[in-house]
Amino acid sequence: MEHEIADPVGTGRAGILITGAGGQLGRALQDEFADAGVVALTHADWDVTLPPPDLAPGLVLHAAAWTDVDGAETDPQSAAAVNVGGTRHAAELGAPLVYFSSDYVFDGAKREPYVESDAPNPLSAYGRTKLHGEGAAGEQAWIARSSGLFSEHGTNFVTTILRLGRDRGEVSVVDDQRTSPTYVGHLARATRDLVDRPLGVWHLAAEGDCTWAEFAEAIFEEAGVAASVRRISSAELGRPAPRPAYSVLRSEKDAPALPHWREGLRDCLRRLGSDPGGV
Repeated sequence: MEHEIADPVGTGRAGILITGAGGQLGRALQDEFADAGVVALTHADWDVTLPPPDLAPGLVLHAAAWTDVDGAETDPQSAAAVNVGGTRHAAELGAPLVYFSSDYVFDGAKREPYVESDAPNPLSAYGRTKLHGEGAAGEQAWIARSSGLFSEHGTNFVTTILRLGRDRGEVSVVDDQRTSPTYVGHLARATRDLVDRPLGVWHLAAEGDCTWAEFAEAIFEEAGVAASVRRISSAELGRPAPRPAYSVLRSEKDAPALPHWREGLRDCLRRLGSDPGGV
């Protein structure tokens, strides 16, 4: 593994460390910051529940996270070890840090877009760990809240819906949770702009909003998959962790703007189509 820290393109930062580099966001951040002296650490390189390695980066992009929302409900201690303890360890590297948080820090009761000054009130154990992780990031941090992340890599809503649609011809998807699905490539690009802005809480999510059922229908439409969506309620789905019924994020600050979620979906599907191993 290459551990040299350099600044080959004059970013003003002595190298960038990415945690969680094997995940969908970590991979997108590697692509976006490839020209900036990146050290990319996967879980095998650094389990963030353990103390940090002996490195001195100029910037940390902390993408390592526990993302299993329902799993956090049944094992909150393990989720907190990653999302809170892991973030504290990332902050111990002593560099400015970007912490990627979630729309699930809100309870959805507002029923209009949440902005940075709105008070969090998470419904789930996962949401609580993400909120406590914001505090663990410390004062030298950008808190980048986003929502519904998807990409052409790994297991996420887009790849799962495509697989189920092709296998079954019909999928059941909740229609009473509204969010702004965000393509990780667009979030990574916005992150590059974010680090030129003041530290603090920022909302970085795709333009537009939809329910998960509407998103699934758009996936089939854009991908040309002959499958249908059966719209159901959250109660019918019966997942262990409660989700906010409305968690659309918008910025009241000069946050970097992201494209509409439909554009993110099209970008994702184009990349899937060009990947021989894609869904």
